[in-house]
Amino acid sequence: MPALWIGHINITNEQAYSKYASLAGPAIKKNGGKIIARAGKYLQMEGNERTRHVVAKFSSVEKAEACYNSPEYQDALQFALGAADRDIIIVETSE
Repeated sequence: MPALWIGHINITNEQAYSKYASLAGPAIKKNGGKIIARAGKYLQMEGNERTRHVVAKFSSVEKAEACYNSPEYQDALQFALGAADRDIIIVETSE
């Protein structure tokens, strides 16, 4: 089943986080993911607001998890740590 990697983010260091973003996108693509939403218009209906949202689609939960754990993504992740407050989940879709 396909899966979505969903990130809800508050950026605290724009410079470091932009380096993360420049590396994370290619890492996601290399590992079979496709970014389908990034930093676009959103409506906060419930819960804790985050100012940036990213959604990537993968062919399975396992593929999304493998991407997260890949050397390419882990290299990118080093620039996000301490540069943002993030909630990242991977969820299987019903498609």
